[in-house]
Amino acid sequence: MVRAETTAPVRPSVLVHENDEPTAATLIAAAVEVMARNGYHGTSVRDIASAAGTSAAVLYHHFESKQRLLVTICDRGLDVLIHATEEAHDLAGPDPADRLRAIVGAHVAVHLDSQRESLIGNSEIRALEPAGRALIIAKRDVQQRIFDRVIRDGVRRKVFATRHPGDAARFVTSACTSVASWYHPDGPLSRDELIEHYQAIAGDAVGQRR
Repeated sequence: MVRAETTAPVRPSVLVHENDEPTAATLIAAAVEVMARNGYHGTSVRDIASAAGTSAAVLYHHFESKQRLLVTICDRGLDVLIHATEEAHDLAGPDPADRLRAIVGAHVAVHLDSQRESLIGNSEIRALEPAGRALIIAKRDVQQRIFDRVIRDGVRRKVFATRHPGDAARFVTSACTSVASWYHPDGPLSRDELIEHYQAIAGDAVGQRR
């Protein structure tokens, strides 16, 4: 069965940069729109080009392949996440509990504010070819190490009681990441309430001393 081409307008994406060439910017936003709905393997170059209001030939002029678009989406998505988390960490002050609240808040906020981009980055890593996958995994590790350092420091300073700081850090990041897969703004919790909810869960997970 042939899927009908989308005629819906392409929504803006946080992955579009101010200095992007306009057609390339539209193609990135269109790729986010279509891949979030159909998945990487369910999306063709023609689907993306059609959503962007252009042709496959124009897409190939800006991006060598659909794979390159996927790498761009995942790479820029992690740049947004890492920047937000590092900034929150740096502004939080020296207390590990404050730092944990800050980085959890940033991590959850990015996944809520860019749900489509986050879903693609989290679910389509399996579709990346080796070079792209290595790049994305390396950037994921950068993000994870921010949590690792904060929680280890909290244990060292006896602010956190967990005996398994590495596992606790991975648990917290995995839980925070998962919000992109299920959150709906019409649900029982607002965006800010959900962030507070996960900040409390993170404190419980690391055994924060009250």
